[in-house]
Amino acid sequence: MKMQSTPQPSQVNGPVPLSFCIILDKDGRIERQVDRPLEEYIAAIRDASIAWIDCSTKDDDKEIEHIAQVAGFTKIPIPKLTTGFYSAYEDYDTELGIMLPSTTVRAEKMSVHPLFVLIRDNYIVTVHSEEINRLLRFSRYAPPLFKRIAEESLVDKTTMVLERIIDENNDRNFEYLREIEMRGDTISKSLIEENLAKRKVAYDIYRMKHVLIDYLNVLWSTKDVVDSLRYGDADLITNDEKLLGRIGILSDNIDRHIELSEQMSNVLSSGLEVMQSIYNNQLQNLNNRFALVTAYLTVLGTAFLVPNTIATIAGSGIMGGTMGEQWWYLPLLILSTVIATLASFLWVIHVWKMKEVD
Repeated sequence: MKMQSTPQPSQVNGPVPLSFCIILDKDGRIERQVDRPLEEYIAAIRDASIAWIDCSTKDDDKEIEHIAQVAGFTKIPIPKLTTGFYSAYEDYDTELGIMLPSTTVRAEKMSVHPLFVLIRDNYIVTVHSEEINRLLRFSRYAPPLFKRIAEESLVDKTTMVLERIIDENNDRNFEYLREIEMRGDTISKSLIEENLAKRKVAYDIYRMKHVLIDYLNVLWSTKDVVDSLRYGDADLITNDEKLLGRIGILSDNIDRHIELSEQMSNVLSSGLEVMQSIYNNQLQNLNNRFALVTAYLTVLGTAFLVPNTIATIAGSGIMGGTMGEQWWYLPLLILSTVIATLASFLWVIHVWKMKEVD
């Protein structure tokens, strides 16, 4: 069974714009521009109250530097921002750079793409791979948000838009935990299927453990950025306790999903322990069968050893070679065989009982 990824908006609502810009003018008007050169966006937002520019790229590391340069970001060291482990936070007073992890899970394989958020003056620029379209849904609800926050201060407006961007990215990351849980449940169910190769089940558990480790790294990296915003006192972020409390809620949500992921990891670890128990039981059953065969062979070998010894002595010439002609020779062989078989059988039973006592 392969996990099905959650459909992206591009798969549902037709072509996705490579870029868009949402502008709140100082007179309260909302303007939305789509698929225009970045230079036009920058020229259009000079007198805006707040603006949000979103760009999709094919090569994040190469294009992000060009976009940052065109958008006027000169203080943020883009190479340092792009080389963080899943996330980064660079505050340079008048400019703020953030990298967040955006994850996708397809066919039990996790991919992590960076989502860059650059903030300065009166605008926010988000840059991400073409494979990540999760901000498109929020862009449809951004104009009503911009209208509601039109009377707020610039730092408050910037904080609220940034909080919604992070929240949207987190929500899409959280959705994949459900798929991981469903896949883990399927693996757990397969443990009781006798006809299924246990080696394959063990490999599936290992792959899911690997996905969960990466997923936990994504959550911890996101939490680092959110906590930096919450306690970092960046000049471009508000000091309003109510708005900072909303960022604190984001951190709490991440904590809950970290706990769920760790519980899922424990479940998979229990599955590996079950697999080990199954292998141990199979090995023990095999050893018991070998022991039983050995016991039977011991009884049979001992049973025929005594009469075979008597026959050997009879053929060695003792009694002038007439031992085999005596009337008691055949009864002796039969009696010795019975006694030896019975003695061997009783000895094996005694040994088994001693092992059970131990």
